[in-house]
Amino acid sequence: MDLSEYAESLRRELIGITKFASEDVSRAAEMLAESLDSSVRLSLLSVLSAAADEITARLDGAVIDVRLTGMEPEFVVTISHEAAEGEDFGPPPPAPGQESADDAGQSRITLRLPDHLKGRMESAAAAGGLSVNAWLVRAITAALESPGRGSRPRPAVGKRYTGFARS
Repeated sequence: MDLSEYAESLRRELIGITKFASEDVSRAAEMLAESLDSSVRLSLLSVLSAAADEITARLDGAVIDVRLTGMEPEFVVTISHEAAEGEDFGPPPPAPGQESADDAGQSRITLRLPDHLKGRMESAAAAGGLSVNAWLVRAITAALESPGRGSRPRPAVGKRYTGFARS
């Protein structure tokens, strides 16, 4: 999806409202329109992501992701194996405003990963018929529900260890 036409449309509108203004105001509007391009694109990406999330919440067994290819967004639809085979997914997702206690709020984070790890994560999510977001939520939930794996107990604050060591 090419966002350039939408950003350009907004730029034309901003310049158009100043056509009867002084030359200084018109030039300021042009400069402002040029500097707003990246902010407009970011806002459009946020709208597209929110729309994809809302559509995904209403679909059974399909996930819509918005991915950036270069500078342009691309919609990717992933259909789970169960949906393709017609299996039941259980109860439908709650209606907006009626989320369960676990889903009452959502937060957005930025995660930076090495390219090789990102590729492995995307492959694992696709193999499971999940979006990357859903796969990450499941992986984090599993890691938090089994805290014993890979973690060492840390000494309590204020406790001391005594002894000696040889080198």
